[in-house]
Amino acid sequence: MSTDKTTQTRAPSALAILVRNPLAGVFVALVVIFAISALVSPYFLSGYNMSVIARGLAFVGLVTIAQSSLMILGELDLSLGTIGGLCGVVSGMLMVQAGLPWGMALVLALALGMALGFLNGFLVTTLGLHSLVLTIGTAGIYGGAILVLTKGVAITGIPQGIQFLGRGDVFGLPVPFLIMLVVLVIALFLTMKTSMGRYMYAIGNNAAAARMLGIRVDRIRILVFTFAGMLSALAGLLMVARLGTAQPSIGQTWVLAPIAAAVIGGVATTGGVGSPLGAIFGACIIAIIENIIVLFGVSPYWQGVVSGAIVVIAISFDAISRRYLRRDGA
Repeated sequence: MSTDKTTQTRAPSALAILVRNPLAGVFVALVVIFAISALVSPYFLSGYNMSVIARGLAFVGLVTIAQSSLMILGELDLSLGTIGGLCGVVSGMLMVQAGLPWGMALVLALALGMALGFLNGFLVTTLGLHSLVLTIGTAGIYGGAILVLTKGVAITGIPQGIQFLGRGDVFGLPVPFLIMLVVLVIALFLTMKTSMGRYMYAIGNNAAAARMLGIRVDRIRILVFTFAGMLSALAGLLMVARLGTAQPSIGQTWVLAPIAAAVIGGVATTGGVGSPLGAIFGACIIAIIENIIVLFGVSPYWQGVVSGAIVVIAISFDAISRRYLRRDGA
């Protein structure tokens, strides 16, 4: 009898521990969508298709990590996609037209991404504008710069050496995916294990209170914007390495998808809640959905409708699971 009572009392507590984890809902949704995809398509679990998903996830995943870091802070940057595109184009020009070694071009392009991110953060803190409003403008500037530099024409002749970063595999895993995983570990360490991460959550919850506690709010904001710019530049560089050309269209799809992925993953747009890991889970959900759409040959006109509907369902599932399961675990 005592053993049964102990089991009965321990089971709810174990469930409560699982549910109180904010990643629980989105993780369950990811597992369900993955399982359904494997059942409905015989090609989904093939090695080639898994590689396609992982490689595609890497690029938007890097921007998702950047955007989720800003969202934890209570900010948004709609220029991250154009930062990635501009840095990719500049790297191509440095390698092809200026004749610089690809390693040096990569470092300079990353530095440019950091500078553009710093500029966004500096303008947000100095002018006191909402980041959403400001980065709409800077996105237009950076996007215009891409067209000015390329005249709408792709830059070809990218050196073979750098293409391994976009097309290569290590132990059967795409190199861009491995790079994204390394960046994710670094981002998780910074947000979860350092004082800067604690400051980010404090600012996201209440910037005024954080300032009263002595936290250098403006400095943290600028640092996170700079970090986000660097990650976007890295995504642009890896895309150039994958395509073998620096195309002016790089980064155009990296605007809403990272925000949607972060929201699906439990990162609040108001700040102070969520983690980059949850955002990556959300990006995985979107990547799987888009892959299934392609495998079934759905018309591209319907892809946006289906993707948007699944995003709403995933968010609703996450909210409902947290509400009911937390009530059971209480």
